[in-house]
Amino acid sequence: MSFAIIKTGGKQYKVRAGEILKIERLDKNPTNSKIEFNDILAYGDDKTAEIGSPSVDGAKVEANIVKNGKNRTVLIFKKRRRKNSRRKNGHRQEFSLIKINKIYSKDGKILSEAKENNADKKIKDPKKETKAK
Repeated sequence: MSFAIIKTGGKQYKVRAGEILKIERLDKNPTNSKIEFNDILAYGDDKTAEIGSPSVDGAKVEANIVKNGKNRTVLIFKKRRRKNSRRKNGHRQEFSLIKINKIYSKDGKILSEAKENNADKKIKDPKKETKAK
């Protein structure tokens, strides 16, 4: 199974073709638009891997934006004791759900391509991942 490590929104993600991924909001991109990630740090499969320094020139990943939205509200409450001073604030982080379609190598060959009717959709949220031991 081929994979690629992309960098977007100041974070790094390991992606595979057909996977649905939750990333930082991509501005100026409406739903169902195609996007390309050209900042590929590494790619490969079970047998070989290509690692860039810092990125692999010519490699790219194509994706579609499935949805743009906001996460649940995170409350920020600050209180200074014995001074009757308190502040309550909320924050909703924006995100984009993307579906990885194709992974290209540095010479332009397609390493992996998503199937059209992928029944097992996985939403990969890095904050909710746990390691099973």
